[in-house]
Amino acid sequence: MLRIIRVLAPNPDVYTLEGTNTWVVGSDPAVVIDPGPLLPAHLEEVARVAGRVGAVLVTHDHPDHAPGALTFALQVGAPLRAYRLEGAEHLRDGEVVEVGDVALRTYHTPGHTSDHLAFLLPTDRALFTGDTVLGRGTSFIDPPDGDLALYLRSLARLQELGARTLYPGHGPVILRGPEKLQEYLDHRADRERQVLAALEDGPTTIMAMVGAIYTDYPPEVHALASRSVLAHLLKLQAEGRADKRGKGLDAEWFVVAPRACERCGKPVRGRARYCNTCSLIILQEGTAAASDKPE
Repeated sequence: MLRIIRVLAPNPDVYTLEGTNTWVVGSDPAVVIDPGPLLPAHLEEVARVAGRVGAVLVTHDHPDHAPGALTFALQVGAPLRAYRLEGAEHLRDGEVVEVGDVALRTYHTPGHTSDHLAFLLPTDRALFTGDTVLGRGTSFIDPPDGDLALYLRSLARLQELGARTLYPGHGPVILRGPEKLQEYLDHRADRERQVLAALEDGPTTIMAMVGAIYTDYPPEVHALASRSVLAHLLKLQAEGRADKRGKGLDAEWFVVAPRACERCGKPVRGRARYCNTCSLIILQEGTAAASDKPE
């Protein structure tokens, strides 16, 4: 098995848990994932632990993961790779980063952020998840860069990889990767059911939903919870299952009856007139097919 060492950045808070995990993978040369914030003492410790560095990777450009990356890459004389980080070479989905004995496959996993990446080490069935999965608690989805629908698709994609061990952006290592990914999917499904239940009695505001859903949480976290509820509502709105009147926290959200495809009668997502199958038929056969009812 390859050497995998965590160097914990000293930046603990409500978002980062104990701090940002910087991962050193392999040796002579090593790959460094997420140098973290621009803290000179931390970067010096990462350089000491890593030794010769062949590549520096960043999972996403949040300020607890990325600001120290360029400085660190210049310090150790290694290329910097990321999805959109300024000063870094662009990493593509499916690209393999090979450094010495390390071969990490890149996966674009948007949702927590639109630029988020995860890295799979197939030889060890190890997956570096960034903030898509945390070692403790759940990941925060903050619109508009955070997108819950994309996040759920990313979780499902990571589940397909069959990784045994997850190395998260924050918190402890996860030894039962498949179970943790399913736990994350189940949690989001439960939260969606809670949001829909809060809408059942008629139009309501986000803060009213927060009060109903997060009854066991202190008021200090309700502002953060409101962003999570908004992420769920935007997903439901895109699916045509909820909508709102007004703007901001004063907007009133309400349940919307699913629309039916005008051609076949099956449910459609959002405000579309046709389901995906009928839309494809119309594109292939022309507008006359729109009025043809399937047998």
